Amino acid sequence: MRNDNLRSYLNLHLIVFIWGFTAILGALITIQSEFLVWYRMFFAAIFIAVFLAVTKKSFKVVPKSLIKFVVVGLLIALHWIFFFEAIKVSTVSITLSVFSLGAFFASLLEPLFYGRKVLWYEVFFGLIIIAGLGLIMQVEINYWNGMLLALVSIILGVLFTLMNGKLIVNHDPSVISFYEFLSGFTFISIYFLFKGSFTADFFLQSAKNWILIVILASICTAYAFTASVKVMRQLSPYTVMLTTNLEPVYGIVLAFFIIGGKEKMSAEFYIGAIVIVITVLLNGIIKHYRKEDEL
Repeated sequence: MRNDNLRSYLNLHLIVFIWGFTAILGALITIQSEFLVWYRMFFAAIFIAVFLAVTKKSFKVVPKSLIKFVVVGLLIALHWIFFFEAIKVSTVSITLSVFSLGAFFASLLEPLFYGRKVLWYEVFFGLIIIAGLGLIMQVEINYWNGMLLALVSIILGVLFTLMNGKLIVNHDPSVISFYEFLSGFTFISIYFLFKGSFTADFFLQSAKNWILIVILASICTAYAFTASVKVMRQLSPYTVMLTTNLEPVYGIVLAFFIIGGKEKMSAEFYIGAIVIVITVLLNGIIKHYRKEDEL
């Protein structure tokens, strides 16, 4: 059992590392953000459909649930479009530092979704995170547009995560993802049809782009999701949450060494980022021990 937990913990870090690498791929793939998301959702839906077929899981869902999947699928599509656009107009480091606000927004929105009280220490930590982000924005003022896009993206991300938190209680996670990715792909396809985006050039990508898109859809999306579900059956939610909060750290470090150039931020940026990450981790630790005291 201990070996299984250790293996799951190492797998979780690998998954979070892969999620951090997603931002790097977004910077390296040289196509428009909405095109990138269209390809990502298309291939990810195919990969998960194959997984469901191989594992002989049913695709059947009731119409009421399907409507919810469609709504969340649209939110995911918009979340990814704003995410990749933020990276393209600013940097990976800037975008991921703003994403650290996710824990704060979740603490404000969770009471509305799950009917619990707002916790004072979550609001307090949220204000510290905002102060850290303020330090970053003060010195990296040239990237305001990217910060705003990342802010919209993380709000959308928190919304669909909370909605999925309810859906996952009664539905298989892989089935949920399949319909959400398929829905997002369909919404973007309809938009492209009206816009006239489906031209010959749309499908003529460089070999580098094709390779990176397939890696993004398969390893960073379909695999990372299904693997994370398996890991969550072995580890506590506390361990999963704390480790997931390291995604911005992995992404910023990867961006520094892989991309370099504009990813090398000022000293004030890294101070602000460290303040944000430490605050998020402290929030998770305090929440864990408060739950233990209540038991």
